[in-house]
Amino acid sequence: MNDGTIRIVLADDERMVRTALRVILDAEAGLEVVGEAATGAEAVSVVRELRPDVVLMDVRMPEVDGIRATERILATMDDPPRVVVVTTFEHDSYVYEALRAGAAGFLLKRAAAEDLVQAVRLVARSDSLLFPAAVRGLAAEYGKRQAAAPAWVARLTGREADVLRLVAAGLTNAEIARRLAVGPATVKTHVAAVLAKTGARDRTQAVIAAYESGFITPG
Repeated sequence: MNDGTIRIVLADDERMVRTALRVILDAEAGLEVVGEAATGAEAVSVVRELRPDVVLMDVRMPEVDGIRATERILATMDDPPRVVVVTTFEHDSYVYEALRAGAAGFLLKRAAAEDLVQAVRLVARSDSLLFPAAVRGLAAEYGKRQAAAPAWVARLTGREADVLRLVAAGLTNAEIARRLAVGPATVKTHVAAVLAKTGARDRTQAVIAAYESGFITPG
């Protein structure tokens, strides 16, 4: 972020949707839409050029869909932006695959303007999970449950396991620190260890790994 401003790229094949998102976001202090894309391939190019902090990515676009575009962005940039999938349908296998590919969360196109703004600010901070209940529902419906628990489950310390469960519940680092009666720096260290052991890029991927491994059971 430059001078505290969250720089955003909008990727959607509908011009009207991009225009509506731009109007909402540009009206907010500390938020700036710096670029737009109408296809997944164009999104990859624009993001590489402009290096935003957050990308709002339509999951279904021509040429290259939002899933593949997310994968390319995250795989080819040293310091990639946070990608939030924007979709019409909450319970959609495309959304789950986008989260598995590394998207930090998702938003519904019918979301209220204040929810959109809050989600962008939240995901830019990188210390919370967008809509944890919805992620649980997607994991229950589309998660590919592994036959045996992966090795990383046994490598978690007791405190790291506690932290992962609280991350899955949607708590921020500050909330986890209060719950466990430790300092925020300690929580940050535990979260980093969880990401390293699960092989996850961010909290969302770690939570999905937790569900697919059976470490956490939906519901």
